[in-house]
Amino acid sequence: MDWFDAQDYEFARQVLQRGIAVIFFVAFLSTANQFRALLGEHGLLPVPRLLENKRRLRGPTLFRWRYSDRLLLAVCVTGMLLAASVIAGLPQAGPPWLPMIVFIGLWLLYMSVVNVGQTFYGFGWEMLLLEAGFTVAFLGSNQVPPPKTILLLIAWLVFRLEFGAGLIKLRGDTAWRDLTALYYHHETQPMPGPLSRQAHLLPKWAHRLEVIGNHFAQLVVPFLLFAPQPVGSAAAAVIVLTQLWLVVTGNFAWLNWITIVLAFAAISDPVAHAVLPVIPLGRMPGAQTPPWWLAIVLVVTLLLVVLSYWPIRNLFSRRQLMNASFNRWQLVNAYGAFGSVTRQRIEIVVEGTLDDDPDNESAWSEYEFKGKPGDLRRMPRQWAPYHLRLDWLMWFLPLGSVHEGWFYAFLARLLEADRPTLRMLRQEPFHGERPRLVRVLSYRYRFATRAEKRATGQRWMRDQRRELMPPMALRPPD
Repeated sequence: MDWFDAQDYEFARQVLQRGIAVIFFVAFLSTANQFRALLGEHGLLPVPRLLENKRRLRGPTLFRWRYSDRLLLAVCVTGMLLAASVIAGLPQAGPPWLPMIVFIGLWLLYMSVVNVGQTFYGFGWEMLLLEAGFTVAFLGSNQVPPPKTILLLIAWLVFRLEFGAGLIKLRGDTAWRDLTALYYHHETQPMPGPLSRQAHLLPKWAHRLEVIGNHFAQLVVPFLLFAPQPVGSAAAAVIVLTQLWLVVTGNFAWLNWITIVLAFAAISDPVAHAVLPVIPLGRMPGAQTPPWWLAIVLVVTLLLVVLSYWPIRNLFSRRQLMNASFNRWQLVNAYGAFGSVTRQRIEIVVEGTLDDDPDNESAWSEYEFKGKPGDLRRMPRQWAPYHLRLDWLMWFLPLGSVHEGWFYAFLARLLEADRPTLRMLRQEPFHGERPRLVRVLSYRYRFATRAEKRATGQRWMRDQRRELMPPMALRPPD
């Protein structure tokens, strides 16, 4: 069974199983905290309304026949308990089918959420987590050696994730080709982190080196994941280091963290032990793969290999799709990020007032969001891998239109002083009282230079652009 058993990848299996379980735990926690206000029975885009026309569903979901906020919470709690069991190593101590069942359960539960999540769950890392969860389900338990075919499929997932992102950048925006993309990206990314401003203020030659390093890590290194050791481990280490730089300089939910975890599929025990001697050499002398487990893994391997036809075709397409799934089960997808770079940061600012008939002297107060820039003096927080879904969609508004159904519903909830909605904000200025009117403005934000920071104490500078929505009030009852 030498062709099938990866005796030297026990450390990789432990990182993969526990790491993906951690991401699932965070995903279910994020859902438990935010889903009901965004998509629940009285949410901005209520799931019951979606279920009135089941043809609008993206794929299978446990909520197909009935949705309730209580059922949603039960799904989240069950998911967190299953993920916690893997983090503690409990299923891995049993037969190989036990962690498989747990991960399949996590996959089905989270897919049920994603497929009714509408625009709030339309991010590439949702399908990435689903594909990763399904694939690591077949790594087996501590009773059998890790299967080589599954490790290769995880490396293939990392290849599609990185190489697809590299290609979409070259094809999508001249800024990636002329090495100027990082002149803008740290400042205009969806949700800056505590060190994003420092990264933005690096000299331009450093930003050009960042782009060159990105191209190397995404267009060259992924091929080396399949090379013999120690080259494969070195390639994985490059991916891990570049992803850690993205963790330090931004807030991309769990995209970077899950990429780091998946890259460990290419790191062998001897290489890991040579770097950190505390990591044991994980060979399992005498451990054998049962024929029934071999059959299950080979069937799944064949399935995923067949499904790989569509993302391969996409990679060679002139109209390459970014973050696309080719089947209802969201397996073997196409990935990519930042095919274009925004040159200016436009922020949507929502204000309210207690005046019934405001004039130029009226006091308008801003609603403060948890993650997206607002207060000019506040240092951005590190939120990743936690995902602030409302804040992310607020970033997308100026790239398209503010006339979105969920945004109108959000403004209505502010006028109602709806408590679940207000809890998603960092600060609301009226202490639970209903504002009479709200309005929507746009500002151009930019990071303060070092001189501006010393003079004003501000981390951001902004200038008002225009009023996007005039003062609005709730429609009076009939």
